Amino acid sequence: MQAMRKPADIRKAEIVACALVLADRIGPDRVTTAAVAQAVGVTQAALFRHFPTKSAMWLAVAGQVADDLTGAWAAALGEAGTPPERLRALVQAQFTQIVATPAMPMLLHSRELNVGNHDLRGAFRDRLRAFHGHLVQEFAAGQRARLFDAQVAPPDAAALLSSLVQGVAIRWALGARDFDLMAEGLRLFDVQMRLFAAKGA
Repeated sequence: MQAMRKPADIRKAEIVACALVLADRIGPDRVTTAAVAQAVGVTQAALFRHFPTKSAMWLAVAGQVADDLTGAWAAALGEAGTPPERLRALVQAQFTQIVATPAMPMLLHSRELNVGNHDLRGAFRDRLRAFHGHLVQEFAAGQRARLFDAQVAPPDAAALLSSLVQGVAIRWALGARDFDLMAEGLRLFDVQMRLFAAKGA
């Protein structure tokens, strides 16, 4: 039975949500527009009225993920606190979004999507750079407050923290999610923060 006609924005949101669910369930490279249409309850032709190509659908998915990440970072940075607290809030926000959207690590590392879709690759690269920039800013603030080792370049610290998040997320995604992502990620974050601490702090 065909689904009732809904406003375009609602239907688009449903398509994006279903694409994310399917990407998590079977892997993004195996998701087809036919499978998404079936999950939504519309014909493939109806799906193409909202997204004329599969690439356009994935770009909308990337836009949704990017919006969610941006909002989470803004909320994390909106909380008053010391630079280490703000760094922890940023990393925690990142893990929260990954738990809420488990397909995210696979989307970021999907060869088919990222090699075949230049705009999608650019959208994800932009968000990764933005996260890196927030980390650089907060680490530099911590150095000015003499909380972090002055010998560590802020971009290097940000790269280590970004790699920590991505590494734990990939291990979680590939390991059948057999550990608590948030607990493990924040545990390792705290280890890293101790290594960053200013000598004598």
